[in-house]
Amino acid sequence: MPALLLAALTMTAAVHAGPPAPALGEPGIETAFRRMYELRFDDARAEIDSYRKAHPADPLAAAAEAASYLFEQFNKERILTSAFFLDDERFLGGIEGKPDAALSKAFLAANEDARSLALERMKSSPEDPDALFVLTLADGMEGDFEALIGKHQLAALSLIRAAEKKAKRLLAVRADAHDVYVALGAANYIIGSLPAYKRFLLWFGAMHGDRQHGMDQLQVAADKGHYLRPFAMALLALAAEREGQFDLAFTLFGDLSREFPANAVFSSELALAQDRARPSLRSLGSR
Repeated sequence: MPALLLAALTMTAAVHAGPPAPALGEPGIETAFRRMYELRFDDARAEIDSYRKAHPADPLAAAAEAASYLFEQFNKERILTSAFFLDDERFLGGIEGKPDAALSKAFLAANEDARSLALERMKSSPEDPDALFVLTLADGMEGDFEALIGKHQLAALSLIRAAEKKAKRLLAVRADAHDVYVALGAANYIIGSLPAYKRFLLWFGAMHGDRQHGMDQLQVAADKGHYLRPFAMALLALAAEREGQFDLAFTLFGDLSREFPANAVFSSELALAQDRARPSLRSLGSR
């Protein structure tokens, strides 16, 4: 079962010795995520490397580096496209063929580094919201990787459950962590898309799913998220296409294309969504 579960990121002061971490919106990490959405992955990692040198104990930078490798692999495999999302065999079964070994190795190493740094921070503060952000992200990204890239469904399921639990813990201590709704929304939508007999089996593992509730949660992240807002918008647009809501997909991909004109995937998906939305757009124009 796939798990497009990238969860939230944030910034606060580091608890270890060394320079304090900057406040939310620090330019290096902010720029790195923008470069990822522009599909400029090497440039993103250059920004992250510079930040890591100044803040070696901050797990956020390692998590951002892991995200850059996973986003790059998603882009290479065309996962964030309607061709993938509208194909049930791929959407619910993962990529075709073998993954890129170098990208996979780099992702797993950076993700484990992020997890280790976050756990180290939690030794002195078990409910530290920033560490919970990073741990949710790490579990969510690895769930994505195992389901969509590695195609190890049982491992992915375990990671999905872990990501959901950490996301809920995070919301209990930081209710405005809106990026976390990417994790919750994607899990609800994807599990809700499974055949009924598979959803029934997941109930015994306390894994529920609701497609509309998942889309509502993705909408929260798309409206109020920070680093993951564009990712939430893309997921919501693709989910909308699966639901036949092509006008919504057209609007979201239009906003993404204007914000990130260098991203050819967003512009291509905008054109496809426009074609699919044309009957309803013509209907609106004739009123």
